Amino acid sequence: MPGIVIKPRARIFHGHDWVYASEIRKLFGEPKAGDVISLKDYRDRPLGTAIYNPESQIVARRISRRKQKLDSEFFQRRIEQAIALREKSGVDITLARIVWSESDGLPGVVVDRYGGHLVLQTLTLAMHQRRELIVEALVEALSPESIILRNDSPMLAAEGIEEEVTVLHGSNPGAFVVEAPTVEGGVKFEIDLLDGQKTGLYLDQLDAHREIAKLAKGKRVLDCFCNQGGFALACAKAGAASVTAVDSSGPAIEATLRNAELNGVEINAVKHNAFDYLKHCEDQYDIVILDPPSFTKNKKSLNNAMRGYKEIHLRGIKLLDRDGVLATYCCSHHASRQMFLDNIVTASVDAKRTLRLVASHGQRLDHPVIPAIPETEYLKGFVLELMPSR
Repeated sequence: MPGIVIKPRARIFHGHDWVYASEIRKLFGEPKAGDVISLKDYRDRPLGTAIYNPESQIVARRISRRKQKLDSEFFQRRIEQAIALREKSGVDITLARIVWSESDGLPGVVVDRYGGHLVLQTLTLAMHQRRELIVEALVEALSPESIILRNDSPMLAAEGIEEEVTVLHGSNPGAFVVEAPTVEGGVKFEIDLLDGQKTGLYLDQLDAHREIAKLAKGKRVLDCFCNQGGFALACAKAGAASVTAVDSSGPAIEATLRNAELNGVEINAVKHNAFDYLKHCEDQYDIVILDPPSFTKNKKSLNNAMRGYKEIHLRGIKLLDRDGVLATYCCSHHASRQMFLDNIVTASVDAKRTLRLVASHGQRLDHPVIPAIPETEYLKGFVLELMPSR
């Protein structure tokens, strides 16, 4: 088997499974893009098996500490293990992330389940080349009605994979409704896996939707960057006095209104740039929710991203009425939990308000985290309560 020899002090010696080009001492056996290769340390001792792509900055991603083939048995075993993990953690696997990349030993493979339908992403070349084996294993394990390949991520370019959205199994289900158990009676969402702007529902935030909804009864709620209304719908169904949802995307606002009708609730859905809305809004709210898309995809733009977070935190805090609550989230792993919290504190100082930490949120248990691979943890959130003026 071809492979690579890794330099001393590479991150793989500290538990990480990635090998960067700068960490390679030498290649042997002429591996090709997408191949399965062996890994060896600088003393020629085996470190396991990896997938290889010389076109990527991450040249190798370990799939096992032993010799391993990427065959049908491998995919069936890993997918069955991933499903068992979610069942053990108490997650309802009918509406969940079934496979989360390195966290399930399948680098670059992401599988989300919406009832009888699956969405697959293959974000590494080796896994993309073997997508038929992945589909076979998913059909064997879950018997889905359809599997949609949703390869529309900008991350694909780094692996040399062309963007593609298509049906791999079954037929296009079209728009259908799923129900998230975030409040009593559930919250209904219209989902369009093939033609929708996104899948329509952020599975990683379902627990956060539930926790914020608990605070919303009788409250005036502002949900900025609402996407298709996750937080707004949960708060409205929990008995909020009023709910305003803001997003710059017209299709997202239209979807929010359709979802509000599905659930029999009233939401004031506003198509507007959230930064501008926060800046010019003259209303006061009891709960302000900030759940923007990632402001940074790399470390180079981190400082600019933190300025963006500071701006929305400052404006959001100023809109809080007496005893108001700020719920704010960041979905970039480049911004650490402490960095994000410090950003909120700085904004509160500039706003001349004091905030008390009520709760911390992270990604749902169907998005498991490997501490040695920090990239598997990306979502962090804080719920903070405005203290009386002192």
